[in-house]
Amino acid sequence: MKTINVVAAIIVSADRKIFATQRGYGDYKGWWEFPGGKIEEGESKEEALKREILEELACPISVERFFDSIEYDYPKFHLHMDCFLCSLEGKEPSLIEHMAAKWLSVSELDDVKWLEADLSIIDKLRREL
Repeated sequence: MKTINVVAAIIVSADRKIFATQRGYGDYKGWWEFPGGKIEEGESKEEALKREILEELACPISVERFFDSIEYDYPKFHLHMDCFLCSLEGKEPSLIEHMAAKWLSVSELDDVKWLEADLSIIDKLRREL
């Protein structure tokens, strides 16, 4: 099975809300996720994450620290996702590739239909935020 390596930003606001985006394309269109994407050759994970967020949301972020790695088998591929806690650097996100976005409190995390791989990070967020 093909493995896809990605990075994801868990963007946390000053009031401890978490930024979630709704996919606007592909097999999982309409599902919610932590934004991010693939690592290009020669990039560090942090560099890839900053680039992906600029491309997808047109806003700069600070990558604060590594949070967790996820391994998940989707029907067509295996996903390895490194997740990082991040913060916005001033500018609010703009939706370029996503259908919608929400700032969710920890108690609202179950209010959206998360991609299966992203679901596995939710419990850890509840414990640590």
